[in-house]
Amino acid sequence: MSPIFVAIDTADLARAREIARAVRGVAGGIKLGLEFFAANGPSGVTELGEFGLPIFLDLKLHDIPNTVARAVQVLRPLEPAILTVHAGGGQAMLEHAKAAASPDTKVVAVTVLTSLDDKDLAAAGVGDGPAEQVARLAALAQSAGLDGIVCSGEEVAAARKAWPAGFFVVPGVRPDAINSADQKRIVTPRSAIDDGASILVIGRPITEANDPSAAVRSIAATL
Repeated sequence: MSPIFVAIDTADLARAREIARAVRGVAGGIKLGLEFFAANGPSGVTELGEFGLPIFLDLKLHDIPNTVARAVQVLRPLEPAILTVHAGGGQAMLEHAKAAASPDTKVVAVTVLTSLDDKDLAAAGVGDGPAEQVARLAALAQSAGLDGIVCSGEEVAAARKAWPAGFFVVPGVRPDAINSADQKRIVTPRSAIDDGASILVIGRPITEANDPSAAVRSIAATL
């Protein structure tokens, strides 16, 4: 299976269907996030599931343990291949999320968003840089029994070394010469894979291309 998951970050269901149809057969799956889910809800996820692509449901759940567990239970019928929670929710929340999920769903913890850098973390009261914070939260996720984490390509090599059996989702991936937009800690697809990424989450370089299918194939060729 291709490690490329296409981030469909749109509220427009028709547009989302168009992208999913275009990348079916060449991408490893699709990622649906908050914007899509807020606009289309579970029924929208079900509709895109009809294209047969594994779905990465990126909702970044973060609340008290019981609330997150109940939310995960409500999401079970959607059968996501991957589901995100925030590592910052603590060990009990992570344990509850994993216990509530289907055995067929990988529950992964978001560590440090790729839009954040040292200054952003410091402003939020985190004294360490992204690498140290990712290592700390990855250890917490592993201790809680999760399947893996979400981290940038800059941290994935160290995370893989510390957790060889982990599942590592790397967003903020940009092919050469592609604008980084609102991402700060970005890497190329080949670099992320070489450093131990399990899957790559790539959005605008594919979804804004004239031919999304060709864009996926072009990126895949570099791997």
